[in-house]
Amino acid sequence: MPTIALVDDDRNILASVSIALESEGYRVQTYTDGASALDGIQGSVPDLAILDIKMPRMDGMELLRHLRQKTDLPVIFLTSKDDEIDELFGLKMGADDFIKKPFSQRLLVERVRAVLRRSAPRVETAAKPSETTRVLDRGALSMDPERHTCNWNAKPVTLTVTEFLILYALAQRPGVVKSRNALMDAAYDDQVYVDDRTIDSHIKRLRKKFKAVDGEFDMIETLYGVGYRFKEA
Repeated sequence: MPTIALVDDDRNILASVSIALESEGYRVQTYTDGASALDGIQGSVPDLAILDIKMPRMDGMELLRHLRQKTDLPVIFLTSKDDEIDELFGLKMGADDFIKKPFSQRLLVERVRAVLRRSAPRVETAAKPSETTRVLDRGALSMDPERHTCNWNAKPVTLTVTEFLILYALAQRPGVVKSRNALMDAAYDDQVYVDDRTIDSHIKRLRKKFKAVDGEFDMIETLYGVGYRFKEA
C-alpha cells in the first residue's frame, strides 16, 4: 500500500484529495505548509509527494529543492497558475508531473497511478529478460532499472524517475535519434500529456547533473528539429 505525502495550505483540498486517495487504497500523510512537510517527509519518506506551489512558510518549489538534495522521491505539483514558467522551472528542479487547479479527483488519481507505475521496480517484467530490466552499460555509463541507480565513471548520478527513463531510452541504442514523441512514450504513461518543452527541460537537467560529476560530459546530442541521441563511443 503506497504512502503519499499531500502538502497544501487549503484544508478543503487536503480533505477531499485525502478521501479520494484513501478510497483507492493509498495511505496519506497531510501537511499544511512546506516547512512541516519537510520535517515529516524526511522523518518518514513516502512513495510519492503531491505539493502545492503557493504555501506559507515554505512554498512547493523551495520544498522540492530541499527534497532533491537527499532523495529522488517522485513529485507531482499542484498549481493554480496559468503561467508556464512555473511548470518549466519545476521540471528543471525535478518534478515528475503537474496538475492545474481546479482538477477532478479522477484525474489526480490517474496521474498518481501513472507516476507510481513509472517509479516502481520492474521486477514483474523480469520473466523474459528484456532491455527494460537489464543493467545497461554504455562505456562510462551504467544504469540498473531495478535498483534505479545510475553511474558515470563509477560516480553516482541521482536521477528522477522521468530522467532515468529518458536517458535509458537514449542509451539503449547509441547513435540512433529519438524524437521527442518517442521519449515521451518512453517516460510517460498514456494518460499523461506533455509538450516538447517538457522533454527539453528534462534533457537540460540530465546534462547539468552529468556535468556536475564530469565537466567534459557531452554524450547527449541535440539534432534540432528532429530529437536527441546518445553519442556512440
